[in-house]
Amino acid sequence: MTPTQTKVSELELTILMPCLNEAETLATCIRKAQVWLDENGVNGEVLIADNGSTDGSQAIAAEIGARVVHVSAKGYGSALLGGITAARGKYVIMGDADDSYDFTNLGPFLAKLRDGYELVMGNRFKGGIRPGAMKALHKYLGNPVLSGAARIMFREKKIGDFHCGLRGFSRDAALRMDLRTTGMEFASEMVVKASLQKMRIAEVPTTLSPDGRSRPPHLRSWRDGWRHLRFLLLYSPRWLFLYPGALLMLIGALVGILLLWQSITIGGVTFGVHTLVYAALAEIVGFQSVIFAVFTKVFAINERLLPEDPRMNKMFEYITLETGLIVGSVLLVAGLAGSVYAFSIWGERDFGLLDPTRTLRLVIPAFTAIALGIQIILSSFFLSVLGLKHR
Repeated sequence: MTPTQTKVSELELTILMPCLNEAETLATCIRKAQVWLDENGVNGEVLIADNGSTDGSQAIAAEIGARVVHVSAKGYGSALLGGITAARGKYVIMGDADDSYDFTNLGPFLAKLRDGYELVMGNRFKGGIRPGAMKALHKYLGNPVLSGAARIMFREKKIGDFHCGLRGFSRDAALRMDLRTTGMEFASEMVVKASLQKMRIAEVPTTLSPDGRSRPPHLRSWRDGWRHLRFLLLYSPRWLFLYPGALLMLIGALVGILLLWQSITIGGVTFGVHTLVYAALAEIVGFQSVIFAVFTKVFAINERLLPEDPRMNKMFEYITLETGLIVGSVLLVAGLAGSVYAFSIWGERDFGLLDPTRTLRLVIPAFTAIALGIQIILSSFFLSVLGLKHR
């Protein structure tokens, strides 16, 4: 082992700060982190992941003893990922270099990491948000809504502040997460993947102070809020496709059964064959949404965006290409048979006018069965294609 390798292995902690033109506040943040390391006897480093600063931030950091790595790929996530890869510490605590986070109180983070937690989140709502530190839009709408949605989607009730920028993690755990996003949604991806991979997660209070810079922050409320929400939905096929699709199918089936034989009047409003058409539409669209959930999950697992799901592996022991072909063919034949029967009724009337309230109750289920049968057959083949790489 070389002397350099020995030195690297001895470091316990890397304090990582992404940087893009932070000359106003960077030195203050670095000095606070250095003082905390010295006062607490922690063997660590301050690492600046520079994302192309043009205001001399790199020179400022190097002059006061921080290590600087240059990350050419643009974006908040890119800078952090470059920093994590270059970190020499066993643990990493990351925080923005705008002097809003308290680098003089990192003890609770390190204590949890030493206890074996792989991700330790800060919670600004428990630690305290000082006046002017967070926009009202973010404090009362953005953060609560996005954090609440994430807790529901990923069943991660331990985290109350999903978007806190001050957080600690083991470097090995971060590399196992195989983080991919390059923008602000990187923060959400880290929590989501830690949750999906069943890592040990803890939360500690931290404070948030007003941004020390004179220029506006890099964050854009609506754009980055939508990117966070979009990311959460894309990583949760259940909430994006499965649950809405299953609900549509259930509603379509219930309404279809009720209206299949006769019209129903409720409060002076009569629901008949026209409503039955929309029930059939709900059934078809709902099935498409459900099968999209399966497609997305298989693709995401194959591409290592999501971890293996034992329940899905078990399901595919029974749901095979052959099973899908049989079920789809049965529905297709049933729909064609119903169509032939409806055609024969039309023939008995010399192909003249028919009573739609009677014949549509036969035609609508028939075309629904045909549509579902074809969808199941095609989906079975497509799932087999997706599963080739997986197998």
